[in-house]
Amino acid sequence: MDTTLSPSARRWFAVNAVVAWLGLAVSLTLTVTALYPSTVTIPTRYGSDHAAGLGSRLADWFSYFTIWSNIVVAVVTSILAWGRPRATAALRAARLDSVLLITITGLVYAVVLAPISVQRGWENVSNTLLHQVTPILTVLVWLLVGPRGWVSWRTVLGALVIPLAWVAVMLLHGAFVRAYPYPFVDVAVLGYAAALVNIVGILVLGLAMAAGFLGLERLLIRRRSR
Repeated sequence: MDTTLSPSARRWFAVNAVVAWLGLAVSLTLTVTALYPSTVTIPTRYGSDHAAGLGSRLADWFSYFTIWSNIVVAVVTSILAWGRPRATAALRAARLDSVLLITITGLVYAVVLAPISVQRGWENVSNTLLHQVTPILTVLVWLLVGPRGWVSWRTVLGALVIPLAWVAVMLLHGAFVRAYPYPFVDVAVLGYAAALVNIVGILVLGLAMAAGFLGLERLLIRRRSR
């Protein structure tokens, strides 16, 4: 079933997509050119090997949850901005993921990572776009233009696929390079048991937030139908 989106909604999605792609482009450019002014000194954390080659830097970059969440936002909002998207189960789940994952990215960064991060120059631009501007804009766009009626309990379960895929990729990459993107998933320091407990905790938080988005979705639909 195709979903007809108004020109106004498509413009909102286009703005969302451009901002998300811009943040990714700045971050990728800094990664490719090795211009990230890394201050990481912990050997089991990404960025500690300042002499790492391009392939290693790209593999690290693609293993960040932040990058995955912003890619999902950029791809999904681009599809929605394009015209009349087919409301398949996969696209509905990806749309929920675009809101859910980027919200987790913004919250985890604000609560856990921002207090210990040091940013300079273009890194500050990249982090602001990826961790603050895109999360706020994405949630705002979802609240304003939806699409409504796309979230259900089946959608919530389908939305687990992408985060679980990230966990698998991140842990597999870490097993090879003995380094991890965040302190709460640093298997080399915490061990698999503690790291998996932290991951499960974040997934449970994600499910609770997805349930919250489902409830909010139903409230917005009821208000619109009055």
